[in-house]
Amino acid sequence: MKTRSELLAFLDEIGAQAVTRDHPAVFRVEEGEELKRAIPGVHTKNLFLKDAKGQLWLISAEGHALIDLKRLHTVIGSARLSFGSPELMGETLGVTPGSVTAFGLINDVEKRIRFVLDRTLAEAALVNFHPLTNTATTTIPQAGLRRFFAAVGVEPMVVDFAAMAVVEVAGAR
Repeated sequence: MKTRSELLAFLDEIGAQAVTRDHPAVFRVEEGEELKRAIPGVHTKNLFLKDAKGQLWLISAEGHALIDLKRLHTVIGSARLSFGSPELMGETLGVTPGSVTAFGLINDVEKRIRFVLDRTLAEAALVNFHPLTNTATTTIPQAGLRRFFAAVGVEPMVVDFAAMAVVEVAGAR
């Protein structure tokens, strides 16, 4: 499993132009609102899910997006969804609860996870994720985020959570 320092070195290597700021641990979206106001860009919430057929899903959405888990499976074409276990999260993403992040996809070398990206994040100039730990926030420009996805071999499914529909976003894939 890649560590925070290995992730940040990888982001530098691919020219992602990411900036990381250390801060006290943040476990939920509601925490650290003052801290988030001081960091430019869109902040995220990330859900690690497993469907009834065993498929793993990572959802990255704008921090205040409403995600209807009872309906989401019909939008993304999965079986019914529930939260994945902390053990499975560690095994596939290399993170613990409270640190779930799209950057964890660097550790999904077996490509077990399907990734869903909020349209708001796919269109934002700057996006913020934890760098595999919830004691820091990494701000990455859209071009850098797309470089990251390409470098780890991930094509996000883009979902407009306000409309609860899959959408195509120019250049998102």
